[in-house]
Amino acid sequence: MKRVFPRLPWGACAVCMVALGAGCQKTGTPAKPPDAGDKSPGAPTRQTAGAQRSAPAEVTGLPGATIPPGPPGPPGPPGPLSNGQLAAPAKPVPAVLPAVVARVNGEDVQKWEVETALKQAEANAGGPVPADKRDAVLRSILDELVTYHLLAQEAHGRKMDVSDTDVDTEMLKIRQDFPTEEAYKQALLLQGVTIDQLRDVTRRAMQARKIVDAEVTTKIAVQDAEVDAFYAQNIECFKQGDTVHVSHIYLAVPPDAPPAEKNQKRAAASEILKQLRGGADFAKVARENSNDATAANGGDLGFFGKGDMPPDFEKVAFGLKPGTMSGVVELQTGLHILKVHERRGPRTAPLAEVRDKVKEYLVNGRRQTMLLQLLGQIKARSKIQILV
Repeated sequence: MKRVFPRLPWGACAVCMVALGAGCQKTGTPAKPPDAGDKSPGAPTRQTAGAQRSAPAEVTGLPGATIPPGPPGPPGPPGPLSNGQLAAPAKPVPAVLPAVVARVNGEDVQKWEVETALKQAEANAGGPVPADKRDAVLRSILDELVTYHLLAQEAHGRKMDVSDTDVDTEMLKIRQDFPTEEAYKQALLLQGVTIDQLRDVTRRAMQARKIVDAEVTTKIAVQDAEVDAFYAQNIECFKQGDTVHVSHIYLAVPPDAPPAEKNQKRAAASEILKQLRGGADFAKVARENSNDATAANGGDLGFFGKGDMPPDFEKVAFGLKPGTMSGVVELQTGLHILKVHERRGPRTAPLAEVRDKVKEYLVNGRRQTMLLQLLGQIKARSKIQILV
């Protein structure tokens, strides 16, 4: 499926995703040890079965231009503190933003940057920001934009600039996601950015990645012995109940879609099901038709256990026998066709199976700590003015 929006270098921050009701996509320090039963990236969450991917775009960040894993996100939304008190709510943000929302060492952070990042966060989450979360989300977006400006400036100060040729290459990759020049320009219009603005954020993201690669990514090392020790000390985290391996094809249908649109989607889903029952390859059909982020992997959700998915999605998945496929299933977020590959009974996932995931978890934790340290050093010698 072709992207509708260009891929921009901002990941949806933790606060944005929490406020919008979707699982956090940021790769910061995990909240808990990796669960061997974790579903694959892009799988529907308990809040939504595909809804966070049902927006008309998969906005993932520029290929090769995003900071791995992205600048550290801001603190989570207001909630209980360790002493039982409530954190102060976010400072109100004006209903209409000024043209310049912040300055970083004299460099403007502009209104369009915030608005574009907000559209991306909403597209990732599959819905608009709730009114009571608007201030927290916008403050978080602004914090991340300031971070990008700081990192890009630091790279420039160290003469770690990005050539025009490299930027051209990244811009070409974005353009190649679209079938025509007109489709590309329409996507930019929908996202609210010009080609020049897209080029600016592309360059900034590439510069930011350079400094993070040099000061963080290349300096992280996790030894096999550390992975072994973590697994042994957290063995309970790797115990699984019944799990099922599922692939699915998802057609997004907004709850408030007019009847004609819903009927059109039902007809399309029925035609897809007809193809599958006629012997078409499930993975190929999923790549061509599914609105879920897992389309690129043939709709493969991997293994998941009970409680990992929305109840209605889970009921269908666990009700199918291995090797069988559902009909068109109409759930809260849209239409699904599920295929079950395998079922497993309760077990403890062996270290060989989860080693890579554990290592990634440990690497991400160290990366987040080092990123915070790097940012702290940069901020200490910077002048940051928040103007809203």
